[in-house]
Amino acid sequence: MEFRKLVRFKQQIEEAECIEVLKETKRGVLAVLGDGDYPYAVPLNHYYREADGRIYFHGGMQGHKIDAMKKHDKVSFCVYDDGCRNEGDWALNFRSVIVFGHVEFVEDHDFAIQISRELCYKFTLDEKYIEDEIRHAGWRTLVLALVPENITGKRVKES
Repeated sequence: MEFRKLVRFKQQIEEAECIEVLKETKRGVLAVLGDGDYPYAVPLNHYYREADGRIYFHGGMQGHKIDAMKKHDKVSFCVYDDGCRNEGDWALNFRSVIVFGHVEFVEDHDFAIQISRELCYKFTLDEKYIEDEIRHAGWRTLVLALVPENITGKRVKES
């Protein structure tokens, strides 16, 4: 499939900057094809792993998004950074990134635990907390890998 080109191409950022935004942001919105073919979008924590270029999510073993991805593995994922305002300007300047790809369910339990741990490090360096969470919930945590097929990003000024 050929993905659409960005309409506002002058605002487009390079892929390396897109990756930077994916690594720095903690949350994004995953969109799937839900019940009755309605779009279903859900905010999620994520972890961009440089070693394989995939975006990882973790969560429960069942629910609307899981059912949807089992039926149709193509998804989109959108993130945007906190942005900034230029002095004396009301408009927010920020970078947004949209990823199109397909989701794979991580079957290797040890790898899923490793990814869960790495995702936790985005939020806290408290080793005791992380290990307690993994010991308590690791066995019932589902890890998903978004395999990117297209990544685009742009710099936006709200005005």
